[in-house]
Amino acid sequence: VSTQSTWDFWVFGAFVKSHQPRSSMERLNHLLSHIQPNAQADRLVSAVPTAASSDEILERARTLRWNGWGFNDTEFQINNSTGSVDLTGSRYLFSGKTLPNLRPWMEANVGINIKEHTPSQKHPKVHPAVKNDAFLKEIEGKYQRLETSDTERLFHAHGHTCQEVYLLRFGQFARVPDVVVYPRSHEDVEHIVKAAAKNDVVLIPFGGGTSVSQALMCPENEKRCIVSVDMHYMNKIKWINRQSMMACVEAGIVGRDLDARLKSQGFVIGHEPDSTEFSTLGGWVATRASGMRKNKYGNIEDIVVHIRMVTPTGTIEKNCQVPRVSTGPDVHELILGSEGVLGIVTEVVIRLRPPPEHTVYGSIIFPDFECGVKCLHEVALQRAAPVSIRLVDNMQFQFGMSLKPPHEGWMEQIVDKIKKWYVTKKLKFDPNMMVAATLLFEGTKAEIAGQEARVYEIASKYGGVKAGAENGIRGYFLTYMIAYLRDFGFNYSFIGESFETSVPWDRVLALCSSVKERIKIAAKQAGCTKVPFVSCRVTQTYDTGACVYFYFGFVWTGLKDPVNAFGHIEHEAREEILKQGGSLSHHHGVGKLRKSWFEKTVSPVGLIALRAVKQSLDPKNIFASGNMGLLDNSSSH
Repeated sequence: VSTQSTWDFWVFGAFVKSHQPRSSMERLNHLLSHIQPNAQADRLVSAVPTAASSDEILERARTLRWNGWGFNDTEFQINNSTGSVDLTGSRYLFSGKTLPNLRPWMEANVGINIKEHTPSQKHPKVHPAVKNDAFLKEIEGKYQRLETSDTERLFHAHGHTCQEVYLLRFGQFARVPDVVVYPRSHEDVEHIVKAAAKNDVVLIPFGGGTSVSQALMCPENEKRCIVSVDMHYMNKIKWINRQSMMACVEAGIVGRDLDARLKSQGFVIGHEPDSTEFSTLGGWVATRASGMRKNKYGNIEDIVVHIRMVTPTGTIEKNCQVPRVSTGPDVHELILGSEGVLGIVTEVVIRLRPPPEHTVYGSIIFPDFECGVKCLHEVALQRAAPVSIRLVDNMQFQFGMSLKPPHEGWMEQIVDKIKKWYVTKKLKFDPNMMVAATLLFEGTKAEIAGQEARVYEIASKYGGVKAGAENGIRGYFLTYMIAYLRDFGFNYSFIGESFETSVPWDRVLALCSSVKERIKIAAKQAGCTKVPFVSCRVTQTYDTGACVYFYFGFVWTGLKDPVNAFGHIEHEAREEILKQGGSLSHHHGVGKLRKSWFEKTVSPVGLIALRAVKQSLDPKNIFASGNMGLLDNSSSH
């Protein structure tokens, strides 16, 4: 039966299919609401695009890079003819273009030497698999695919911290999953979890593999069979409730696919993390994710209405899908940010929004970082923030400018020179101090005009000058390029990473300054011979504070153990963040990378409470990734 002629709707807890025209279905829906008002019969699903097929999922996997971030066809590489850096592929804003300013800027400010090439190994070795035949027999027929190849096992053994990518390119993982299983449905997951508990098998949920907290790494001392549960085949939109503006979506759907399918139905979710091309809905829930459009659409906890999660004790979920309840502690708060240590998220009901009529980019330049921070603070206090407003420091501003492709016409060159003269001579902005805020507005033309007027008026109080849409677009482009640029650095003895925190407004400037300084001191202690690259930006704003991202890296030439040196520097930076009143994480999560601070973060009593939940839901420690350190050494398996 074709999708176009089939209408699926939910009645009395079961799907009913019919070929009747929509008008008659609406009449039947109305009748059912009178027969049983609580049946929620208005969940009319009209032509929701089908789920990604097995062939599509396999093809997508083949497009991904095995030893770094993103797509195989996209990378920064040296053009042997020109000596400049090219961005390959055709997926992004400057794909297929030469970036003549990038190499000299990186050589001067990052310290890379193109002559010191450090190519990746072809493929790291993996240890022989630990088998559990009883488990495999018990789950037969309860999955779409089951894989045991070294390639699949390695792909599911890691996320994307620089330490993990370094091991992929130059080292070896001490432990990787033994089996990879791809369930098709909530019922498959229930069966797999039940079989794992019965046969003493470890499960690690796998979504997009974009974790930057080492949450996907296998515990090195785990002797049991480890199974990676890849959720990609669970990518259906099960229903859309058009009247209540909700949709029930399986947890394995990738962000960009969710956006495309919802837009085809006249809706958006508005959640856009930097990893949206690869990360999944279930992963967003498991890490308490945030996105670039948070100001309008909220963080993931603001978007979620209902969550379904399978634990070794059973499935946990609420009995209704309503905007708010007052029924004791919220079980959703146990699931959000649980990082795969309590169970597997299988379905999520999300809030929907109508798509914006128009989208407009913008930017503002400020004489210095302090002026920019003051502006963002007032914008937040006046509730005037556009859908996205992000402030980059001078180092990152210069970095963004280095990504400009060459001008193709003489007129563009003249205009660019006039702009530079106006900013540096007329406005007297110091090129080594000035910073920029990138903006994104959504709404009707009238709404956007009102937002722009208000934001630019506030900016002018702090010396801000409107700088046009081009810089705003380039700022968004840079967001998607950061990880590709990091991997480019790996080719030339440069290791780098980003990390984030949230901090009260009165500590933003002090925290940014002190963390940068501590990174430089720690790099010297670790034996780095060159000054490290350090940069920051303010990305999400709230009434009481903001999220701050840091980027840092260094050339490892002369260091025996670059990963250990990086770990020392990152540890010192996190200590400084906590000292300055910042959080352990704003949206990346804890994982194993930051678990040593977890007890301090939630308090000893808080950790006792969370460990009690873990013990109750997972008494055999089936979900034994070790994230957050919820099991101490005495109670580990």
